[in-house]
Amino acid sequence: MSDIQRPSHILPLIILAQFLGTISWLAGNAILPALQQQWSLSDSAITSITNSVQLGFIAGALAFSLLALADRFSPRLIFFCCTSLSAISSLAIALWANSFEQLLVLRFCSGLMLAGIYPTGMKIATGWYPQGLGRALGYLVGALVLGTAFPHLLSSWIGDHWQTVMLMVAAAALLSGLLILAGVPDGPALYKGAPLQWQQLTTALRHPPLRASAMGYFGHMWELYAVWALAPFWLRAWSQQHQQPLDTAFWSFLIIAAGAVGCVVGGKLSRRWGSRTVAQQMLIISGLCCLLSPLLMQQSLLPVLLFWLIWGFTVVGDSPQFSALSAQTAPPAVVGSALTLINCLGYSLTVVAVQLTGSLLGSVSIEWLFWLLLPGPVLGVMSLRWLARLSKQ
Repeated sequence: MSDIQRPSHILPLIILAQFLGTISWLAGNAILPALQQQWSLSDSAITSITNSVQLGFIAGALAFSLLALADRFSPRLIFFCCTSLSAISSLAIALWANSFEQLLVLRFCSGLMLAGIYPTGMKIATGWYPQGLGRALGYLVGALVLGTAFPHLLSSWIGDHWQTVMLMVAAAALLSGLLILAGVPDGPALYKGAPLQWQQLTTALRHPPLRASAMGYFGHMWELYAVWALAPFWLRAWSQQHQQPLDTAFWSFLIIAAGAVGCVVGGKLSRRWGSRTVAQQMLIISGLCCLLSPLLMQQSLLPVLLFWLIWGFTVVGDSPQFSALSAQTAPPAVVGSALTLINCLGYSLTVVAVQLTGSLLGSVSIEWLFWLLLPGPVLGVMSLRWLARLSKQ
C-alpha cells in the first residue's frame, strides 16, 4: 500500500474537517461566563458542563465500537451524519435551551456525536495513510486541540452573546461534514476492523508493555481536561488579585491552542527521539507546571502568560505519542478493542478529575487546586520508565 496515489488535498481537508468538527467540544465552557450572568450559575457549573460532554463521548465511543458502525458503513457518511447531528444540538442550544438542565442534555448529545467525529476522522485518514498515519497523527490531534480552543476565541470576539457563539459552532460542524462528504472519498486502504471484543481484552490487559503505555496515558488524561477547564478560572483569579484587566477568553484560547503546536512539534521530535521519550519529557514539564502553579499567582503578567503557554504546549503535546505507543504495544489480534477500552477509561478519568477539582471551586483557592492533578504526571512518568525497562528486556 506504500504506492497509494493520494490527491494533495486529502490530508488538508481531513485536518480542516477535524478542526471544524471538534469546535463543539468545549463550547459550553466558553459560554459559561455569559451564562453565569444570565442564568445566575456558580463557578462549580463548569463541572457539569464539562462532564456532560465527556460522558456523552464515552457512551458514544462504546456504542460505535460495539455496533462497529464505521466498519458497516462508509466512515465518511458516519462522519457527515454525526457532524450534522452535532450542528443540530448546538443550534438547539442557541435557539431553544433556556435552562441549565436543557443545556446539559444537549451537551451530552454533542459528546455522543463527537465519538463519531474525532475517531472516525482518524479512521478516514488510515484509509489514505496506511503506512504514514504517524506523520499525520500530530496534525490530526493538533486540529482537535485547536478546535477545542476555538470557542474561547469566539467568546472573546462576541462577548456576552452566547447564542451567536453556539450558532457559529453549529455552522462549523455542518461545514466539517460537508467537506468530508464532498472532498474526501473512502481511501483505497480503508481497514474493516472487528467490533469490540470484551472476551479478548483479558489477553491485552495481561500484556505488560500495553499496561505500561495505558497507565502513562491515564496519568496524562487525569491532568489534561481539568487543566483546560480550570485555566480560565485561574486567569480570572489572577486578574482580580492584581487588579489588572485580562481578556480571559482570549488567553484561554491561546493556552489551549498552544497544545496544537505541541502536538505537531512532538510528532516531529518523535521521529528522532521516539514516542516514549517525547511523551515522558512533555509529562515532566507539564508536571512541573502543575507543581509550580501556586507560585505563579504572585508573578507579573509576562511570566504568567509565558508559564501558561508552556503548560498548554506540554499538557496535550504528548497525546499523539500515547496513541502511537498504545497502538505499538497492543497485541495485533485485539488492537481495536484494546484501544477503545483504554480510550474510554482515559476519558472516564477526566470526568473524575474535573468533578473533584470543580466541586472545590469556591471552597479552595484556585491556585492550590492544581496540586490535586499532580499524581497524573507522576504516574505517567513512572509508567513510561517501566515501559522503557520492558523494551530493554
